[in-house]
Amino acid sequence: MGRSESANGGDVVSTLGKSVADDEVSRELSEFLADLQSAGRSPGTLRFYTQKLRPFTVWLRDQGIADPRQIGPSCIRLFMTRLRPQHSPGGCHAYWRAIRAFVRFLMREGVLEQNPLLAVRAPTVEEQPLEPVDPQAVTAMVAACDNSVSGLRDKSLLLALLDTGMRAGEATSLHVGDVDLRDGCILVRRSKSRRPRSVFLGRESRRALNAYLRTRSAVAPEEPLWLAYHTTGERGPLSYTGLRDIVRRRAKQAGTAAPTLHSFRRGFAITMLRAGADIVSLGRMMGHGSLPVLMRYLKQETVDLQRVHACCSPTDRLFGRGQKPQQSGVTASW
Repeated sequence: MGRSESANGGDVVSTLGKSVADDEVSRELSEFLADLQSAGRSPGTLRFYTQKLRPFTVWLRDQGIADPRQIGPSCIRLFMTRLRPQHSPGGCHAYWRAIRAFVRFLMREGVLEQNPLLAVRAPTVEEQPLEPVDPQAVTAMVAACDNSVSGLRDKSLLLALLDTGMRAGEATSLHVGDVDLRDGCILVRRSKSRRPRSVFLGRESRRALNAYLRTRSAVAPEEPLWLAYHTTGERGPLSYTGLRDIVRRRAKQAGTAAPTLHSFRRGFAITMLRAGADIVSLGRMMGHGSLPVLMRYLKQETVDLQRVHACCSPTDRLFGRGQKPQQSGVTASW
């Protein structure tokens, strides 16, 4: 069986085997996770499928279903129905996507002859734009960072998350050599799409990162860009859990609600759009291959749309007296 290190150092694939009974469904799930790992899927992807499919396999076992060939539409519908009281529509849909991938694997392996999900409707999800990080919260959290090594690290991290739109896992995977502090270009090698892309740091973010790196002597290109500092004095790569704890700790010190790591990414998207960034460039910087996915990050308020219309009103341009065509970019309100 293959091995995969999770973001906090755990072994996702081997951990699964310790959590469920040794039945045929569980063995097929282990094979599915091993197949994902051999295909080069990220630890975050493995963690997602483990977290979503482990309850499904346990539930199947409790229903007396130990043979994956017994997985049919009825049992999937019942499982999805049981999820609804405790999960949001989006959460239920995440379970459904995980089951869909597992079922497709079973069909490729010849375990299932027919796809039971063809008779199961996917949970309905309203594609509402998600909330970005509160700019005042970021300002307060940055102000809570002192000039200690950890304070300089945390400040540079908070600014980089907002300034680049990187995913948390992408940020913790960076090495010193991935960053060119002369122009602020960062090469993201490990992305969700597995396609490298470039993101950028502004002047303030570069200054903060420079200040942090100056606290580290003889920094080598292969070293992690951000380090975790342990109470024992040891240093090591910063994990996803460590990054999440930093945000929560700085939010507590600032007296504000702790934002999610992904809300920084949404804050980057809407701020860039309000400042006049075009959709194509924004999508490339965020590593999105489709407009519908990108649109979920752009929680535009009425005032945003009003500004765009004021700049681009067809009748004002056609009939407005003495008015010159205006630029379509909108100014930042962030």
